[in-house]
Amino acid sequence: MRNFHPRMPPLNSKIIVAIDGYSACGKSTTAKAVAARLGYSYIDTGAMYRAVTLYLCEHYITLTNPGK
Repeated sequence: MRNFHPRMPPLNSKIIVAIDGYSACGKSTTAKAVAARLGYSYIDTGAMYRAVTLYLCEHYITLTNPGK
């Protein structure tokens, strides 16, 4: 099957899908289902953000003091 639309990526390439919306409206549930259906990896960037923030806070690392 060929992709004829000029704005669509080639069929053998992967795209990134971002879902935005209010809290508790089903974004994660939808994202997991879409990723599974397309054969993509689901990455919870909100959890990643919170984990990095916690690490920085616990290790007293700030943007103005990254070496300590």
